[in-house]
Amino acid sequence: MLDIKDLRTNPDKYKEALSKRNTGYIQQIDELLSLDEQKRKYQTQTDELKSQRNSLSKSIKSKEEAEEIKTKVQEINKQIQELEEESEKISEQTDNISWYLPNIPFDDVPVGKDETENQEILKWGNIPEIKNPKAHDEIAVELNLWDQENTTRLVGTRFSSYLGYGAMLQRALISFMLEEAFNAGYFEISPPAIIHADILKGTGQLPKFAEDLYHLEDTEYYLIPTAEVPLTGFYAGDKILQEEEIPKRLCAYTPCFRKEAGAAGKDTRGLIRQHQFDKVELVHICQPEDSEAEHQKLVNQAENILQKLELPYRKLLLCTGDMGFSAHKCYDLEVWFPSQNTYREISSCSNCGDFQARRLNLKFKNKETGKNEFCHTLNGSGVAVGRCWAAVIENYLQEDGSVKIPKVLKKYMNGLNKI
Repeated sequence: MLDIKDLRTNPDKYKEALSKRNTGYIQQIDELLSLDEQKRKYQTQTDELKSQRNSLSKSIKSKEEAEEIKTKVQEINKQIQELEEESEKISEQTDNISWYLPNIPFDDVPVGKDETENQEILKWGNIPEIKNPKAHDEIAVELNLWDQENTTRLVGTRFSSYLGYGAMLQRALISFMLEEAFNAGYFEISPPAIIHADILKGTGQLPKFAEDLYHLEDTEYYLIPTAEVPLTGFYAGDKILQEEEIPKRLCAYTPCFRKEAGAAGKDTRGLIRQHQFDKVELVHICQPEDSEAEHQKLVNQAENILQKLELPYRKLLLCTGDMGFSAHKCYDLEVWFPSQNTYREISSCSNCGDFQARRLNLKFKNKETGKNEFCHTLNGSGVAVGRCWAAVIENYLQEDGSVKIPKVLKKYMNGLNKI
């Protein structure tokens, strides 16, 4: 959520910044400021009427005056009620705008309309020479590592099951990623897979992306779309973090659930875009002045996983048109898929500034000022397990049709060298 006080003072800053995402936001900012001004006028009028009411109550000196003043107080109460009702209507209109306004991009974020205008920062690793590359789902079926046919009968399309050594490889990747996070100082949390709507609203998934979420009927609860939601919301609310408690670097393995309603017909084959998938998520909560440095640490941790797995990847700085709703700035890591002869996203690492913290009321006490201030939050996949599984299967394919096990995973797979 944007800082309404700063928005009042510097409207042009926000208009210029959000126009880099979409020029339609300029009109919404004007509407928001107009509503905010009207609401503050109502509040001033309400305060004045309450002051008049208090003065009248204190001025009573006789029974005759009391009856006269009672009539005046009743009229004032009626006016206050009308103003409060109007103010409540404006609050609803304000919410309908402010909850849908995205975060403003940092100045160094490239301006662009979509993914074609992202900036490539680096490429890492050697692309393997595979004479006859195959798609991961084809390899997995041949080696009995993965099932979609029976799973579709159980639950429908775009769900899948890992089988045998495929299930072991999935578990190995999760264990490896969590151990690497632990060694880097992350604190592991194993959160519920169900979350309250208020937390989804706080992290930015609601209300804008409701159609992509699995809602538990007749409740205010949803299946989590990513562990970013429970991790970021874990310390939110009335409790104020102490300065010495942050930065917090949190990690979690969870299944994730998304309808992908806005991506119908895209990547329906294999593990690239599933309704249920696994991730090891990384979340940082820090002071404002530390967020850029924490962003680099977050990205480095995700890169560390790909480097140790020796998977070729590239790092992109996302442009304004491709960046996530809650992000100030975002780097994507894309891993090489031989069957597609291209890189595909495997991790998005976002610095959200105080955007989510304002929506969640996530604060820390600044020792220097003695004031409670909003934290900065950051999140990223460390990394998406299913896509990593698919990348390993494709990049480690051997000429005889077997799949070599990456060195760092062997200890998690009982010393197995290949499948």
